Amino acid sequence: MKLRKALDKAKKERNDLAVGPDSFKEHNLTSVDEDAQLSQGYSESRHVNLDQKVLKKNLCVSYFTDSLDGDIYKAIRTQIVQKMHDHGWKTILISSALPGEGKSITTINLAITFAKELHRTVLLVDADLRRQNIHKCLGYKSSVGLAEYLVNDVPLQDLIIWPGIDKLSIISGGKTVRDSTEIISSQKMQVLMGEMKNRYKDRLIIFDSSPILTCPDTIAFAPLVDGVVMVVEADKTSAEDVKKANALL
Repeated sequence: MKLRKALDKAKKERNDLAVGPDSFKEHNLTSVDEDAQLSQGYSESRHVNLDQKVLKKNLCVSYFTDSLDGDIYKAIRTQIVQKMHDHGWKTILISSALPGEGKSITTINLAITFAKELHRTVLLVDADLRRQNIHKCLGYKSSVGLAEYLVNDVPLQDLIIWPGIDKLSIISGGKTVRDSTEIISSQKMQVLMGEMKNRYKDRLIIFDSSPILTCPDTIAFAPLVDGVVMVVEADKTSAEDVKKANALL
C-alpha cells in the first residue's frame, strides 16, 4: 500500500514534534475512557488494566485521544480500510523486513485505531511465536498465547484478553517457540483462522508477525491472511532489504 504521501504530509504538519516519551508531556494527552464497561462480548475474557505510563513510554499513542502522532495511524487506517472494502478483507498481517523497525508498536497502534472506528471489532493476535511482544509493550503479564493453543490445545477463549478498550481483544503471551514455522502454517492454524474469521462478520483480525528476512514464519503464514502491511524504518532500512522482503512475499 502506498502510504508514503500520507506519512510525509503528517510529518510536515508535525514539523519538529519529538517522537518519544517526553513529547507526551508537552501535549497534555488524554486517555480513552477508563470507565468503559465490559460489554457482552468481553464478559468471558480476562480483563487487564493498562498502565498509562507504560503506554506512553512504549509509544502506544493511539490509546490517547488527542495525540498528534495518533493521527498518522488514522491516515494509514483509511488506506487499509479502502483496500479491505475493495477486496473483502478481514485479516491483515503486519511485519517488517528486519527486527527493530517498530512493527509491534505499529501493530498495536493500528489495532487501537481500528477499534475506535464505529461498527468494527478488532482481534489483535501476536503471531510472532519466537518473540511474544504485544503484551509486554502494553505492560501486562500473560502466561498463554497462540502457541499454547496450537501446541497444548488450550481453549481459544482462555487466550483472549480484554485490555479495557472497547471493541478490542488481544491474544499474546505464553512460551516462545524456536521451531515455529511448521506450527504457524499447520492445519490447526488454518482451522483457527477460519473460526476467527467467521465467528463475527464485523471483526477485523490483525496479526503481528516475525521479521521477513530473519525468520521464515511470515512467508509460511502469509498465504493464510488477506493482506500484508510492511513496516519500514525511515532513514535506516535499506531499499535493497525492502525489495528482498517484498519479493519473498
